Amino acid sequence: MASPRNKRKRKRGKGRLGPLFKLLCAGAVAVALTMGATVFFQVETVAVTGNSRYSQEEIIKATGIQTGDNLFRMNKYQIAHQVLQGLPYVEELTIRRALPSTIVLTVKEWDAVARVEAPGTSAVVQTVPQAPAEPVQPDSSQAGDSADQSQAAGKQSAAGDIGGDSSSEDTQEDAKPATQAWLISVGGKLLEPAPADSTAISVTGITPLSPRAGEMLVLSQEEQPKLTALLALLQGLEDYDMLADTASIALGDTHVELRYLDRFTVKLSLVGDMDYKLQALKAAVPEAEKKLGEQTTGTFDLTQESITAVYTPD
Repeated sequence: MASPRNKRKRKRGKGRLGPLFKLLCAGAVAVALTMGATVFFQVETVAVTGNSRYSQEEIIKATGIQTGDNLFRMNKYQIAHQVLQGLPYVEELTIRRALPSTIVLTVKEWDAVARVEAPGTSAVVQTVPQAPAEPVQPDSSQAGDSADQSQAAGKQSAAGDIGGDSSSEDTQEDAKPATQAWLISVGGKLLEPAPADSTAISVTGITPLSPRAGEMLVLSQEEQPKLTALLALLQGLEDYDMLADTASIALGDTHVELRYLDRFTVKLSLVGDMDYKLQALKAAVPEAEKKLGEQTTGTFDLTQESITAVYTPD
């Protein structure tokens, strides 16, 4: 019969081995799970949805994903970045694992909404001279006030995110001005050189520097206020469904001019609340048409602070 002292020794020995045994078991489980993921969770199918401009094959090729890759070892953020750089019209890429062997890619694409003209390639929109006329003012009350996705290479739509602000002066000194027109998205991403038959909004008054498809529109430091105004204006035009009705945007040092509905020249301040001014314009147009006829042509001046909009018919 074992003595009480020997029993206490055996109990102490088991107590010391307990944590070590648990640790070894946990390690074995982790190794088993890792090996299982490597062996069993391999890519067999890549599904693409939301694409229209690019084919499924082009998108898969841009991701670099291949049959046999491990679903859990791929870097989704790196994949998204290389797709956004390699396929300029891709705005967002969402990557989702569908176990046991499928990768689902959901694509959101940009539209080419504007055409930035290279200096000397397009005439600046002419300003229609103003003549004395009774102002048409809109009612001021009408002017009122995306769990497993990879968007890391992201959408840069604010002016502060765009190369002109972040690049150094030395880099800009080495940059070369554009020699051809370029198509851009609402967010200012360069999509491709503009074809001759492009119907996108013509943008003049700025000079893109070293444009390259897939990158953001870069301007000189002196033209940063114009870039800010352009992006705010394009976003507002999209928000209020006015892009299709806008033919051109001319960016000056202090003012912006739009050609709207092929009948109106619209003057805006370069610095200001573009959203508010576009609301005012949408309210002012039907007021002018109601008073002077639906075919009236003229100029809307939205540069004055005290008056929302002043209309001067031709």
